[in-house]
Formats: sequence, C-alpha cells, structure tokens
Amino acid sequence: MITTANIKNGVNVDQLVDTIGAVQTNPELAKFQFRSKNDWITGGHCVTSIKGFYGVGAEDESRQETFTMECDHPNVLLGEDKAATPPEVVLHALGSCLTAAMTYHAAANGIDIDSISSTLEGGVDLHGFLGLDPEVRKGFDGIKMVLKVKSDASAEQLENLAKFSPVFDMITNPTPVSIEIVK
Repeated sequence: MITTANIKNGVNVDQLVDTIGAVQTNPELAKFQFRSKNDWITGGHCVTSIKGFYGVGAEDESRQETFTMECDHPNVLLGEDKAATPPEVVLHALGSCLTAAMTYHAAANGIDIDSISSTLEGGVDLHGFLGLDPEVRKGFDGIKMVLKVKSDASAEQLENLAKFSPVFDMITNPTPVSIEIVK
C-alpha cells in the first residue's frame, strides 16, 4: 500500500496535526528559545550567526550549518551599503512570518493558497535616533503591509490567519528587552 503525504500549501498537514496533538498532551513541548550572536565589523556593519535553539523539550541538534545575516547602512547614513539595514531586516522578518503563519493556519483549516506576495514599508524620522527630539520615536512610526493572496478564502479569514505570526505579536505588543553590558 502506497501512501502519500497530506500536503496543503507546502505544509505536511498530518505532521502539523501530530505536532498540535503532542503540544496539547505535553504543553512543555511548546517552549522554544531562539538565539543569535552578533559581531560588530565596523561602523554600522554587523554579522549575526544563528545555529542552535531549544525546542520540543531539548536543545536542537538538527542544524548542520550556521546561518549568517549581515546588516549595514547605506552611504547616506554613514554606512558602506554592504547589506540591508536593521529596519529592513525587521520588515523581512515580519513579511516572512505573517506569510508562514497564514500558510500554516490555512493548511490546518483546509484552505488552499495558490500564491502570496507582499510589500512592506515603514517610516523612520531620524530626529529620534539622532537624539534631536525626545518626542520623536526612534523606530518605525508605522508599518504598512500589502499582501496579494490568491485563495478562495476571504480577505478577513486570511488576515486573521496571518495574525497568528509571532513576529506580528512582537511588533504590535511591547516585548520586554533587557540589555546587559559586560566589559
């Protein structure tokens, strides 16, 4: 007897259902900790390395390679334009996470998605970052995301599914961040 995987939107739905069942049975399996290591190169140029994480009750050993990402700033912002800016990487993370959340939750709900593309933009006023006006926010003054989705589901259904995104939650709700300087 030959069986084929139950794949919807590129997601193995049987594995997803098994994962949901495992977490319902043992809630500790849901606890994850992601990590990164950032090294300064020069100016605004940094390289981040990502490999290990904790999840499903143990330290993950499945990754064979270390992922690296770089950030820099364009020349007009005194960088060397060697990589995307940190705010652009935030837009990438948000777009990727919203898309994945929509895709996974759609698959779990039997909703077909044929294609998704998105554009994101966020405005920043340098008065905040440069310390010129304490009333001006240092980060984005807002983010606009436009998703172009080909699916039979309604726009409202798709938006609700996308909002399961952890990065959406991190950006739209204050996330405590502690900073410790070690000399």
